[in-house]
Amino acid sequence: MSKIKYVIVLFISLLFVVACDKDEEPQPEPKDPILIDETPFVLKYGALPTPDLPADNQLTVQGVQLGRMLFYESMLSKDGTQACAGCHRQEDGFSDFSRFSLGVELLPGNRQAMPIFNMAWHSNDFFWDGRENLLRDQALKPIQDPLEMNETLDNVIAKLSDSEMYQDQFSRTFGSAEVTSEKMALAMEQFMLSIVSFNSKYDKFLAGETELSESEERGRLLFEAEYNPFFPDFSGADCAHCHGGSNFENDQYMNNGLDTDDTMTDIGREAVTQDVNDKGKFKVPSLRNIAVTAPYMHDGRFQTLEEVIDHYNEGIQESSTADPTVLNTKDTGLFLTAQDKEDLINFLKTLTDSTFLNEATYMTPF
Repeated sequence: MSKIKYVIVLFISLLFVVACDKDEEPQPEPKDPILIDETPFVLKYGALPTPDLPADNQLTVQGVQLGRMLFYESMLSKDGTQACAGCHRQEDGFSDFSRFSLGVELLPGNRQAMPIFNMAWHSNDFFWDGRENLLRDQALKPIQDPLEMNETLDNVIAKLSDSEMYQDQFSRTFGSAEVTSEKMALAMEQFMLSIVSFNSKYDKFLAGETELSESEERGRLLFEAEYNPFFPDFSGADCAHCHGGSNFENDQYMNNGLDTDDTMTDIGREAVTQDVNDKGKFKVPSLRNIAVTAPYMHDGRFQTLEEVIDHYNEGIQESSTADPTVLNTKDTGLFLTAQDKEDLINFLKTLTDSTFLNEATYMTPF
């Protein structure tokens, strides 16, 4: 064989060997599809009444987990710096210690961030003015608000769709990796419904597991006793009219005498209903964990519980829509002494639920 023919044969042989080696290279195995997991989420709520959960969005372990991920996800904001949890901190009862939260453009909001817990027991819509009927609808609004996260839903969907982690979790939750705003809303609703506070000192007192101190008990009696202008010595703080029941609220919108008609700058519920009788009315919040959710009122005007009690004791302002129960005390106040105020605050502190404030399943999953 000539030298040239030998080289050609050798070259062809090498090509054959290389080709065979390529054919024998192990190919990556296709990824198994992520299957939907519909394991129900077991909601714990202690002695609270059985909640009326949405029939079309039953809580599942994977749905709550996806909602938790989204709640702590900064990709929901325009510049990737802000998540829902930024203005709803667990250690502050899922509220904000700032009077007005700053959004991604460093612009302040118009109202104080409401606490997020026991949402399953709210039957009168959401936001201070009740402008959203369902919790799932409320969940998407801060994303799009220019004063808050200032992002579009389309952009959020695009960002989440590029994440294999979110594709997998949407698949586990909904059986499809497709990210939609409707799925986001349902998942976030599930997580927020899972945030429950039911293990305060007061709850343990009701269960016979602990006793209230003398001051706390006096505060409890003042809290529950009605205002009595004819017998001041027996008059109470009259709190339970508005903050009653197991969740310490009444599912109403009320004007609690913060401003006169002339000084009122936020018309509250009226902007939603277009009814002048709703002027200055706002959602009555729960008093659970009230000691850790300062500042107070829809505009965060009061920094301390002492200021709140002073308002009801001596600062009621008359307006056309002020609640009669509140307005009745305007001329005399509630007759609260310094000791009464101290006792009342000590009772309110028994509504703090340290278990809820430190619950690991409410914390960031990242």
